[in-house]
Amino acid sequence: MSLTSKMPLQVWILTLAAFAIGTAEFVIAGILTQVAEGLGISEGKAGNLITAYALAIVIGGPILTLWLARFGKRKVLIGLMALFVVANLITALTSDYHVLLMSRVLAGLTQGPFYGIGAVVATRLVGKELEGQAVGQMFAGLTLANVLGVPGGAWIGNLYGWQVPFMVVAGLGVLTAIAIMLAIPRQGADAHQSVREQIGAFRDRNLQASLLITVLGWVGFMTFYGYIAPVAEQVAGFERSSLTWLLIIVGFGLVIGNSLGGKSADTNLRRALIGWPAAMIAALIVIGLVAPFKWPFVVAAFVFGVVSFANVPPMQMRVMKFGSTAPELAATANISAFNIANALGGLIGGAVIDSSFGAAAIPFAAAIVPVIGLLFILSQEHKPAPVACNA
Repeated sequence: MSLTSKMPLQVWILTLAAFAIGTAEFVIAGILTQVAEGLGISEGKAGNLITAYALAIVIGGPILTLWLARFGKRKVLIGLMALFVVANLITALTSDYHVLLMSRVLAGLTQGPFYGIGAVVATRLVGKELEGQAVGQMFAGLTLANVLGVPGGAWIGNLYGWQVPFMVVAGLGVLTAIAIMLAIPRQGADAHQSVREQIGAFRDRNLQASLLITVLGWVGFMTFYGYIAPVAEQVAGFERSSLTWLLIIVGFGLVIGNSLGGKSADTNLRRALIGWPAAMIAALIVIGLVAPFKWPFVVAAFVFGVVSFANVPPMQMRVMKFGSTAPELAATANISAFNIANALGGLIGGAVIDSSFGAAAIPFAAAIVPVIGLLFILSQEHKPAPVACNA
């Protein structure tokens, strides 16, 4: 393929898939009350639908990827989108809580493998110097899901019922599956590896370190972002009705950061892995200092969105470089690492906000674990640079 500064259409198709999957994951948070009322259950019980999805990503994703490694990549992506469509149609059509819970697990099973295998496919659709940007482009679908998909899904759910957003994402899944079938070239399975050989890739200490970098470096994002609403209300003094546009502003920051992170990973991966975590830590400290002032808080939160999501492509690229002997499993494991970090961030933020420190301490608490992560990254820099992956 000739090298070009533009992403090929096939990468944009993967972006659309990531958008659909990301919307299906997060839209439940915007319609949780309607789901609870519609099923006649508590909001806490409805919240288990979020937990079940996350656990399916963390635990089920790598296991499913182990099995899928023997098949051609295009066939796998189509199959995963088919499962995604079926799962979301079940979600939309059932009124039984336990069936709904299982449908969320099925949908969650598709996310890790699709993002992991899709990232590998994206890098093979472009020249080597554009691999980071290709990964960033694909993950832009996830950021757009937060900016457009979740607010749009919540709006549709409020107007037409909580089931309709899941019908819409199922429709997007059908569209994406057809596009993958028509536009993405066949990519055969890599040289056959046994399950033991694939798992053996994780004996590499550099790969282990890469996954730990993701967990430590990413915890700060969800610690703050997951509790941005109470910080905005209780510290910055925003009305609840203003939170939607605040989240949209931060969401656009995520989109910009994702693009910058991809370019920086292609330019200098080592520098990106140090610079962006350091910038996120600085942004969190600034947010903590300016939080009592509305407009400085908005600006700082936007900058946080940029520098936090700029971490995603470099972190994913480091894992894929050191996990080149089992790239799909390694990339999927990193999706699990991101979700472990999300869970830890939620726990840390919840503990802080319920403590005597309150919402004002959230940004400072969010910076603590990433500082440890940055120190760990710096401790790795004396080790040999990764061997280039012939993806």
